[in-house]
Amino acid sequence: MTSRLVAEASGGAARDERAVYDGMEMALHWTTALLVVTLYALSQIWSFLPRGTPVRLGLQWVHVSLGILLAAVLVTRIVWRLGPGRRVPPATTGLTEVAAQIVHYLLYALLLAVVVLGFCFRWAQQVPLTFFGLLAIPSPYPFAKEQAGAIGNLHWWMATTIIVVAGLHAAAALFHHFVLRDDVLLRMLPHRHARRVAAPGAEAREATGR
Repeated sequence: MTSRLVAEASGGAARDERAVYDGMEMALHWTTALLVVTLYALSQIWSFLPRGTPVRLGLQWVHVSLGILLAAVLVTRIVWRLGPGRRVPPATTGLTEVAAQIVHYLLYALLLAVVVLGFCFRWAQQVPLTFFGLLAIPSPYPFAKEQAGAIGNLHWWMATTIIVVAGLHAAAALFHHFVLRDDVLLRMLPHRHARRVAAPGAEAREATGR
């Protein structure tokens, strides 16, 4: 009886292995989310500070450096998904799955656009684009200072749109988790949490001895 329970539990875990994202994808996903929130928070904080002050300039310096890091994470994430990343089946079906895919690709497009605009904004300001002062990225195009204002505004609106769309995305994940009680959110959480969802009847079978 015990061996049967172990086999059933193992089978459920194995099936779940294919239904959750791999560790690299999880790490890149949550790193992206953390960077996006941090970058937006920094921009809101320095907006209350006088222009040209050391603290404001320091926050902007950190913002730019983290923006470069976000670009590297995005490139790594895309390469991983197109390459060795695990292919997971759709979490839902029908219009819900279509909407989820639209939001997914929209977020990718917005993130890439906001990073490119951030780079262009820095270059248009005629200010070096550096990663914590260790690495300088030269401009591929001779931007004029007059372009900085328009690029900066577009960058800000794009970033704000990301926050709104990402907020809706997070709210949908929480709705699935707490209201629908499915495993959509758990697909992007550490492996041990997702396995509990794979075989929901395992604990009941073990308690009843069936």
